[in-house]
Amino acid sequence: MIDNDILFTPWKINNLEIKNRIVLCPMGGTSIFGWMEPNHFDKEASELLLTIAKNNCGLIIPGIAPIRDAVLGKWLYQGKGKFKKLKVFMDEVHKTGAKLFIQLTAGFGRSFAITNELKILATNKVIGTLAKPILNMDRIMAAPSELPNRWTDDVKSRALTKEEINKLIYAFAKTSKLLKEAGVDGVEVHAVHEGYLLDQFTLPYTNKRTDEYGGNLENRYRFPCEIVKAIKKECGKDFPVSLRFSIESKTKDFCVGVLPEEKDYKEVGRTFKEATEAVKLLEDAGYDMLNCDNGTYDAWYWAHPPGYMPLNCNLETVSEFKKYTKLPVVCAGRMEVEDARKALKDNKIDAMGVARQFLVDPAWVSKLIEEREEEIKPCICCHNACFNFAKYKGSANVQDMDDTFHNARCALNPRTMHGHKYDIKKVKRVKNIAIIGAGIAGLESAIVLTLRGHKVKVYEKDNRIGGVFNEASNFDFKEKDQQLLRWYELMIKKHNIEIEFNHYVKDLNEIKADEILVCVGSKERTLKVKGSEIAVDAISYLKHKDVAKEGKVVVIGGGLTGCEIAYDLIKHNKDVSIIEMQDDLMKVKGLCLANSSYLKDYFNLHKTNIYLNSKVVEINEKGVTIVDENNKEVFIEAQKVIYSIGYTPNPQFKESRKVHYIGDCYSVGNLRTVIWRAHDICLKI
Repeated sequence: MIDNDILFTPWKINNLEIKNRIVLCPMGGTSIFGWMEPNHFDKEASELLLTIAKNNCGLIIPGIAPIRDAVLGKWLYQGKGKFKKLKVFMDEVHKTGAKLFIQLTAGFGRSFAITNELKILATNKVIGTLAKPILNMDRIMAAPSELPNRWTDDVKSRALTKEEINKLIYAFAKTSKLLKEAGVDGVEVHAVHEGYLLDQFTLPYTNKRTDEYGGNLENRYRFPCEIVKAIKKECGKDFPVSLRFSIESKTKDFCVGVLPEEKDYKEVGRTFKEATEAVKLLEDAGYDMLNCDNGTYDAWYWAHPPGYMPLNCNLETVSEFKKYTKLPVVCAGRMEVEDARKALKDNKIDAMGVARQFLVDPAWVSKLIEEREEEIKPCICCHNACFNFAKYKGSANVQDMDDTFHNARCALNPRTMHGHKYDIKKVKRVKNIAIIGAGIAGLESAIVLTLRGHKVKVYEKDNRIGGVFNEASNFDFKEKDQQLLRWYELMIKKHNIEIEFNHYVKDLNEIKADEILVCVGSKERTLKVKGSEIAVDAISYLKHKDVAKEGKVVVIGGGLTGCEIAYDLIKHNKDVSIIEMQDDLMKVKGLCLANSSYLKDYFNLHKTNIYLNSKVVEINEKGVTIVDENNKEVFIEAQKVIYSIGYTPNPQFKESRKVHYIGDCYSVGNLRTVIWRAHDICLKI
């Protein structure tokens, strides 16, 4: 296959030949010099990147390396020890035939994902001043102009001085020279992309400067152009320099993005026309490649597409843009292999950019070459571990600090970026292990235990695997979730794991095993109001979607499941109202803002009726009566009522015999909590 596959033909960036057309795009957390912590040579990132190199990726670009540390403020070019380690690492990468660029970032500006804890440093002058030697929020958040922070409106970024701009330009050149000496194949400048600091300089709605770095097109793009000129002067014209570039901002205002279906809107950032004009400045300045997508942090779902975004969501724009540049162009954003092949054949792109799929399955390119494509574990775009920056009303970024310092982990693959904590090692004593429940918790546990050498038998009350995940994935836009179920089915067959279907275990004493894992899931909370028997619970709806074929629908519960049901109904032209007791939709810690903001923008576009701070008091055949946020009784007409008000653990067994509880029967969560706990338990048995 590889002999005739255009994906595996060579191409050039400047004079550098890349062996194939697959590019690992940068992700926060995979930085070779660390992510938020003081810069060093990062062992976890290097091990992941080398694994990807050994598995046939053509060009590897690790996550952003801040040109100056967020913590302690040290410049990246200071301290030569990490560059010596990098040189040894580059020798190993080059043995695989892969090439590697280092992506350098000028900073975050208003996009810095300030947490509730860090907000104190930014708003309290006394505490902020005391913390400056360690964490200087004033410097970290500095932007082209005074701007509101993306994550909390009451924190403002100040404008960078020209002296600070010059220091950053110098640092790019100085660091690039050290990287070249360490054997790095090129650098990528981060970024006129996604609304980060350099992009904020280029965009009209974030750059209000009146000096030579603001105003007309040439001035707004001056900063990224001066950076590449300085790098080329220091490293030579043949040293490749890529630019991460968002062609269109897809942004209507601060915190308001443009959805794929929108055609008539006013762009406040970069238009396609401006991109075609700006690229001439970028080419002339010396850039050698454009690593492309769309979006800003205000339209974050373009650069970090959730499953609601179309497959190949940026391909149409990037393909059209390629007509206006002589530089090689990479396209990223839910890229599919077959569509990438076609685009390459038609000369619409030069390479396929892929990011989070490498976190789920670092060997996916090798599997593609070996014609084992069905064995590739798919990324479902959940962002539950790789980038779970969450925000809702009254909060800044509510991400845990451990996650802030350890992005690029994976909900579906705990081994990624966890050091060797989750290495699967063979056991010395084989045990017979029974697993009750063939949902995701049971399936993941069965695979891990089998790989370790145990003998496993799974008991499942139904006649299929997947449990409630079958219903959760029963949407048109959940094709990757459905693919994940097929992957589990294939792995169960591949590893000859025995599953006894239609076996409901009533008593653990009927099971003969050395250890028992209970993976029976959770139970849905019931609605306790007058007329609730008329309403349909979320799982029942997802099993039998025809129950809401006609008329108006009320969805009670604005969590993720309720909002996805509402989204699905609206896509099928239903008139939907959402009732939520809290002051914001999807007030869920760990739910990435890229995912939640897409749904909120979608509801706003479709003028969905949303009742926050509201309580249901009665349901009847004609609709739902609520008490709204103004303490007024409101009647909402509906022919169908669906409720999704959460779940509670359902451990099921109360026997004294020692068992292991895994998944939602232990604690209700998401795929990350289910799968990581499965590994936590199964690696100790």
